[in-house]
Order: sequence, then structure tokens, then C-alpha cells
Amino acid sequence: MDALFPTYARWDLTVESAEGAIIVDNTGKKYLDFVSGIAVCNLGHRHPDVVRAVEEQLKKYWHVSNLFKSDIQQEVAEKLVTNSDLDAVFFCNSGAEANEAALKLARKYTQKSKIITFKQSFHGRTLGTMAATGQEKIHSGFGPLLQEFVYLPYNDCEALEQAMDDSVAAVMVEVVQGEGGVIPGTEEFLKKIEELCSLHGSLFIIDEVQTGIGRTGKAFAHQHFNLSPDIITLAKGLGNGLPVGAMLGKEKLKEAFGPGSHGSTFGGNPISLAAAKATLAIIFQEEFLAEVEEKGAYLKAELSNALANHDLIEGVRGSGLLLGIACKEEVAAPITALRENGLLTLPAGPNVIRLLPPLTVTYEQIDEAVKLIKETLVAEFIR
Repeated sequence: MDALFPTYARWDLTVESAEGAIIVDNTGKKYLDFVSGIAVCNLGHRHPDVVRAVEEQLKKYWHVSNLFKSDIQQEVAEKLVTNSDLDAVFFCNSGAEANEAALKLARKYTQKSKIITFKQSFHGRTLGTMAATGQEKIHSGFGPLLQEFVYLPYNDCEALEQAMDDSVAAVMVEVVQGEGGVIPGTEEFLKKIEELCSLHGSLFIIDEVQTGIGRTGKAFAHQHFNLSPDIITLAKGLGNGLPVGAMLGKEKLKEAFGPGSHGSTFGGNPISLAAAKATLAIIFQEEFLAEVEEKGAYLKAELSNALANHDLIEGVRGSGLLLGIACKEEVAAPITALRENGLLTLPAGPNVIRLLPPLTVTYEQIDEAVKLIKETLVAEFIR
């Protein structure tokens, strides 16, 4: 008997061990991992610095609650604000929780309730973040949603200008829509959001859950465009596999989130933050981030060249090491074939193969992945 709710369409693969960019299943078969726990293990599996930091914290204490002052929370928070344009941090356990905190803070600070998000966005599966998500398939079956969300076309400045007015509490956006198809936002569009939020007294919220922590070659993806959001949300890569999320906000927002306004029993857990501290110490180095940009450009160019003459491939898009191969047919079968051939990838909608290798992936591993993708897609699409 299966004692789990069937909420996931699980692969026929049971992991036995993992290290770096390699996963080994319970039969001994090895896989090149271009999933990274869905953009979570940005330093790869079992990075020695993260392992050491967690082991050291385990020997001290695991949990005491947020009633106590916490040096490690202060240290990680300072690292995050020092590398961003934000001033204060709230720790939680996941991206959905970080986005819930952002939505609550925006409504409380502005005393307004209308929030603009975008079609094909993804912000989580709680009642609040599900309502923020601009995808009908996420909404279906759950009855009336939290009110006053407006969904606009992504990268559409005209629609945004028409919808914005002084009743809008916030605009929430992803710099690259990950789950929605690996669709990058244009600089014009993102700058327009910033401009209109400032004009109408609305908060500018950027969901960096998938794009943050070095994934695009910057500490945070919005830094490619010199944006200054009021709030950003983080999770996934922050703890390199341990559950931790964070909401970062501007100094002015502190007044709206005083004692009793929000909370999280496990938020800021010292074990998770030990992992986060070790992760950020590596990823926030300029040399490391520059190398991620170089690897991302290399992977994108190699894929584009390898698939250039393939009639059913529309192109390769994305930023850094968050890339998508857009196809003219559904990609479920090719993704399964890739897995059988030893490369783990993900869908991003029905027609996009999403690639999320560890930021520590080697050029040799990139070359191997490109070879497997070319061979597998040719075999799957030309049959």
C-alpha cells in the first residue's frame, strides 16, 4: 500500500546517493543532474563546505524558536542585504511562504488589496500564492480564490499601463518565468513596472525564488537590469537543499511588520541557516558569479548550435544556468528518453525542456549534456 497522497507524478527512479552533478539510483545507474532539486542544489549535491557547516551546527543546537536572539540569522540576513538593495529580512521555510509574507506585507503597508501578477506566472500553491499565480491549471478545483488579483500578459507594457492606478497595492513579477516556460522579462517591461509602482504608490515585488542565489550569473536576477524592488522573495538555492526561504524588504516596510504581524515556527532554523551561510559565502563571490555567466553563455551557444537545424526546435532561451529548449511538440516523451539515457531535465509547460544544472557544473559535463540532448531529441522527434 502506498501511504502517500498522490500529489506528485513521480518518476520511476529512486535515488541512492548524489554528489556534485551526479545522481546514482538504487540500481547503481548514474545520471547527470540538470534538475538540481528544481534549482535548489546550486552548489551541487553534498558540497563539502555545506556539509561541514551543517555538521558543526548540529553539534551546537537544532531549534529553540524565534523567541530567542540568533547570531546566525543576523549573519545570513546581513549577507543578503549587503549583496542587494534591500534592508531587512524575514526568514521562513519555502518560496510559497516567502511570497505569502510579501503579499501580506504589501497589503498591510499600503492598506490596499489589489495586486497585479502575470499570466503563466508561478508563485506557489498556498491559497494566497495560488491566487497570485496566473495559471488556470493551478486554480482549478479549489473554489473561489483570494480576491483582487489581476493577471496581465507578461512583457506587455501597454496592458500594464492601462491596469495601473492608485488602487494597486503591488505588482509581483518574475524576472524569468521559470515554470511558465523559461520566458525572460524584457528590460523595458521590468523598468516600466518599477516606474509605474513608484508613480502610483504601489510596491514592486520580484519573485526570485528560482532566479535568485546566483542562478542567472548575478546574486539576484533583477541586478542584470539595475532594478530596485521594494521586496524580493527567495528560497530554493538559498540553503542548497535544506528548507529555507526569505523575504527581503526596504527599510520603510519595517513599520508594517512589527511583533505579532507575521511569524514562522521553523523559519530561520539554525541548521538551514548554517547551510545558507556556507552557500552564500561561495556563490556571492564575484569570480564565482562571473563563471556562472560564462557557463550559461557556453551552454546556450552549444545547444543553439547543436539544435540549429532541427525543424521542431524553436530555440534556446533563458538566463545564466536557467535555460529552456522551446519545441514545437510536447516534450514529455523526450524528457523521459533523456532520463533513460542518463540526463535529468524538467518540463516548463508542455513544450519546453528546462535545464537547471548545478552552478558548479563542469564544461565537460555541459558538453556531455549537449551531446545527449542532441542525440535524444533527434531520435525522439524524428521517428
